[in-house]
Amino acid sequence: MTLVVRDLAKHYAQVPVFEQVSLSVAPGEFVAIVGESGVGKSTLLNCMAGLDHWDAGRIEHDGTDLGTLDGTARALWRRAHVGFVFQAFHVLPHLDVEQNVALPLMLQGRRDDARVARMLEAVGLQGMGTRLPQQLSGGQLQRVAIARALVHRPPLLLADEPTGNLDPSTATRVMDVLLAQTREHGAALVLVTHSEAAAARADRVLHLRANGIR
Repeated sequence: MTLVVRDLAKHYAQVPVFEQVSLSVAPGEFVAIVGESGVGKSTLLNCMAGLDHWDAGRIEHDGTDLGTLDGTARALWRRAHVGFVFQAFHVLPHLDVEQNVALPLMLQGRRDDARVARMLEAVGLQGMGTRLPQQLSGGQLQRVAIARALVHRPPLLLADEPTGNLDPSTATRVMDVLLAQTREHGAALVLVTHSEAAAARADRVLHLRANGIR
């Protein structure tokens, strides 16, 4: 299994966010996580990416126990293995669109202008590579974030409401791109969403609750 979560628990000041969360995601599988607002769906994704700490349980990726890694080792693991689509975009304002999308490749010491161009075309942003983020709409920024998450073909994709700022037609196109990465390159995709249309395309839909996931 690419990703295994076992009996995970997260608390804030002794108040449980969720407990006893267990799931596994295989290469090439798309799992959607749904649940009420405030139940910790984004927090769970952050834990899977090693961005947030948890209080009990284990997270393993291809045999690597994330809980045993320090901050630097987690960052290096994330750089090599994870593509993360944040709900708040986290696009760097001083870089243009092409530079933002190419960032994961640059961090790996790689350059692939053709790959960057293909990703921009895939999300409908061809011809916009030299624009700065402040010149883009919210939906366009979301597509930049998705292209950036996919450009280095990571084996693990984590997406937090990736279609939340998109019109239905563009949302369908973006989901097509995410699924292509999953199916063609054997990535494992975990997507948090309120969109019934996005969840309907998943191999499995899991419901996160305070006392576990079903």
